[in-house]
Amino acid sequence: MEKIMSAFWLDIRPLKEPLGFIRVLEWVFAIFAFASTVGYTGNTRFNVQCQGAGSIHEINVSFEYPFSLNQHKFDVPTCNKTDTKPQFLSGDFSSSAEFFVAVGVLAFLYCSSILMVYVGYQNVYRESNRGPVIDLLITGIFTFLWLVASSAWGKGLDGVKRATDPTVLIQIPDACKARGNNCTQGAVPTFGPLNSSVIAGFLNLILWAGNCWFIFKETHFHKQASPSATQPDATRQP
Repeated sequence: MEKIMSAFWLDIRPLKEPLGFIRVLEWVFAIFAFASTVGYTGNTRFNVQCQGAGSIHEINVSFEYPFSLNQHKFDVPTCNKTDTKPQFLSGDFSSSAEFFVAVGVLAFLYCSSILMVYVGYQNVYRESNRGPVIDLLITGIFTFLWLVASSAWGKGLDGVKRATDPTVLIQIPDACKARGNNCTQGAVPTFGPLNSSVIAGFLNLILWAGNCWFIFKETHFHKQASPSATQPDATRQP
């Protein structure tokens, strides 16, 4: 522990370099990606008017992360006196949503730890090839994870939109299937935060993929492939 503390030297200059600056952007967009997904709550509505009844029943259906929609219950009048019947949304999109959030949280944790290395242990990071190579390997893995997670969540979000569309909901209750009753769609959910989460996911993909190049430049592989410009040309004739 004393050796680790003695090696600490605070230097924020790496944050001004592409390597550190992109890490900061990754840190910000990772937070935005998972926070906008976890913190989302949506509402969709439709109306039921029973035959011969003057009143209209407004049915409000709420749903939220992790979007296991088949567990979200809502009560719909049966148009038989005052009875109601529980109904459920269709579909379960929790796997893609939870995977996307997990990648975002892990990316946030890794960015936090590696930024601490950049600004506090830069001399240790660059004293051997091990630090940059491990950093490059982990960054490459996260690039692939962002590709898979963003694509999966984008497809899952499309399913959430279809399942919560009021025009689809009015086809579920028995009351809406009975002749004489009238069911109409109400307000549609606002998916702005979830759309932004998918965009943030693909932006993370671009950032992590682009950062692979700057990390590669820190490794010995790049330095061996790029000899100094001052090195004399052995093939040049005297």
